[in-house]
Amino acid sequence: MSDHDASCSGGCTRRTVMKAAGATLGAAAFAKAIAPLTEWKPAESVDAFLQKHYKELSEAEMAVIITRLEAEAKAQHGVAVHITDPKPEEGVQFAYALNLSVCIGCRRCAEACHVENNHDRASHNSYIRVFEMEQGSLDLAKGSASYDHPVPQPGKYYMPVQCHHCDNAPCTKVCPVEATWKEKDGIVVVDYNWCIGCRYCEAACPYHARRFNWQKPEIPAAEITTEQGYLSNRVRPQGVMEKCTFCLHRTRSGRLPACLEACPTGARVFGNLADPASEIRWVLENKRVFILKEDLGTRPRFFYFFSK
Repeated sequence: MSDHDASCSGGCTRRTVMKAAGATLGAAAFAKAIAPLTEWKPAESVDAFLQKHYKELSEAEMAVIITRLEAEAKAQHGVAVHITDPKPEEGVQFAYALNLSVCIGCRRCAEACHVENNHDRASHNSYIRVFEMEQGSLDLAKGSASYDHPVPQPGKYYMPVQCHHCDNAPCTKVCPVEATWKEKDGIVVVDYNWCIGCRYCEAACPYHARRFNWQKPEIPAAEITTEQGYLSNRVRPQGVMEKCTFCLHRTRSGRLPACLEACPTGARVFGNLADPASEIRWVLENKRVFILKEDLGTRPRFFYFFSK
């Protein structure tokens, strides 16, 4: 049983967890962790602030929360959204692979991520960064994610980087309130209503895959993706961490991630590692596969390979 399970057997709110975290972290670290909450504004309802941790919620309680979130979306953005809470399925272990031989660096995957996940339009945020790399190099520090010329360029190749959904994820270990964790189908998630915005997870991630909502997302009503998941692409509040979720609102329902559908060259492969007949298994068993920063022991669920 985890510390969270032990201390929250009667049901926790962020308020009770913050008290426990304060005793555990020490005054200085805890003060930094809760700094975003010292500026809590009425924009976040009392009900949201006092909400239980996701893992403590009953189906009935989640139904009430979803109804509240849908009403808030209508009031704030002027559009009707449909929020679901799809659960992991038995016998499913999600993973992603990317063929670097055919990626052309067009960034359509990043744009699809931006739209599907209801990112703030002004910041043009995305969970995917595409690096232009020198042929023969795997050093991301020498790559550029801000290129603005036609692609592909001679002597270059392109490496999209996003959350690797690590089996030994350092980001989940540093969260002082356990707002992020790994689901049983391999997806690392964040409970946006539980996150306190301390950004410890962002610092711990070796792939720079986490994003912080510095401001309230602004999205034209006509551009909001209305089919949303509680743990995935609903519009996140200001002051919380967020990340790629393998589009769990899509993939747990048998669809493909938005980034994969947008790729014009077929560079992306997504599927179930537990299915011997899946394309992802074929890639892992038949291609020259590698992972980034293997020496860190994070055991990612995101793989790279070459056609030849």
